[in-house]
Amino acid sequence: MSLPEVIEIVPLEKPVTAQITVPGSKSITNRALVLAALAQGVTRLRGALWSEDTQVMVEGLRALGFEVNVTDDPQEPCNRTIAVQGSGGSIPNAGTLERPLDICAGNAGTAARFLTALVCLGRGIYRLAGVKRMHERPQAALFDSLRELGYCIDSVNDRLPATVHGAGPREGTCCVSIAESSQFASALLLCARAGGWRVNVVGENAEESPYVAMTAQLIEKFPGHGGDFQIEPDASGCSYFWAADELWAPRNPVRWKPGQEPPLSSIVIEPFPGSGWQIDARFFTGRRGKIISRVSDLGDSIMTAIVIAPFENEPTKFVELGRLRLQECERVAAMRTELTKCGAKVVEQDDTLEVFPSQLHGAEIETYHDHRMAMCFAILGLKVPGLKIKNPACVKKTFPNFFQKLAAPPPRGLGATFLEVSTRRKLEVDELFAD
Repeated sequence: MSLPEVIEIVPLEKPVTAQITVPGSKSITNRALVLAALAQGVTRLRGALWSEDTQVMVEGLRALGFEVNVTDDPQEPCNRTIAVQGSGGSIPNAGTLERPLDICAGNAGTAARFLTALVCLGRGIYRLAGVKRMHERPQAALFDSLRELGYCIDSVNDRLPATVHGAGPREGTCCVSIAESSQFASALLLCARAGGWRVNVVGENAEESPYVAMTAQLIEKFPGHGGDFQIEPDASGCSYFWAADELWAPRNPVRWKPGQEPPLSSIVIEPFPGSGWQIDARFFTGRRGKIISRVSDLGDSIMTAIVIAPFENEPTKFVELGRLRLQECERVAAMRTELTKCGAKVVEQDDTLEVFPSQLHGAEIETYHDHRMAMCFAILGLKVPGLKIKNPACVKKTFPNFFQKLAAPPPRGLGATFLEVSTRRKLEVDELFAD
């Protein structure tokens, strides 16, 4: 049964003690899928996220001729074990000028960027396209870098849809800017060894970009000749439950670093994403300061921090938010608009949002087909009465059972109640899966 078009969250009555599992990291899963395809032998990705974005990547690899087998994960319903038969750097399938091989990227930025670089290693013609929003998102810096390496990329406006002329490995050097997206550099780095590419990364925070660093660390640790690779929970997904814990059981923030024992909490994520690869694991510390950067402090979980900022005792500035404008929706304007609906005072200036302590009330939240908008404001609804979420099924992009995690009884969930707005009927847990 599909999720209703609009749902209402009934606030929790008291703090909850829970131990939650969160599905695997999308960022790590989609990077690992590319590395597994380029490796020798069979690589089994355990704890891999199974959501719209990772399914798009799997289907892209299958279209390219890779054998990919998917089996259930008994520990987490939205995880899978994904076994990929690697090709040792070659691409099995290709199209021709008359009949390019079509690859669908949906609205998955990682799939769109990573597959664009990957098909350059093939020998033939490939056409990549996605949904309307994906066709609006930037690609030019990646296309320019691939052209610098000698590949031909045809595109009307340097965005998708695009036709890629695969020419196999071509030794060379390119320069890529990550000013608009770090995924451009990650796409090139994932394929660099197989392609013989030397990649110089430039642009905003190039040397310390957390997502580029994640890619480099993953490449270093990944088994190149088959075997098992464990994918940890998604720290961005964890941030919603850490935020719920902060809203309901405020505690003195403690400094924490990956590798140390995490402090006790009433809502525990198990297993904990402790590799240090994911910048959003920093959300857990609870110590974020009054100026928070999307570039250097938090990744996507900065949206979670923004939505709970009205509960702080003093204003919080969120800075360097430019990349949020180029993602699933124009997230800066969307966050300002929807928080303002709820009674928050939010000032937008350039790429900064300043959020002031505010008394909040319920509202109907437009999610703009953006999974993170839906999840952020759902957490707000655990505290604020009358909060309604439009198009809640958009969470299928990265966290299909998110609402089930909120509704399941403790200790495996938070025990929240959800209503179908049109009928005022209480929704059962099995009705809250986004498919």
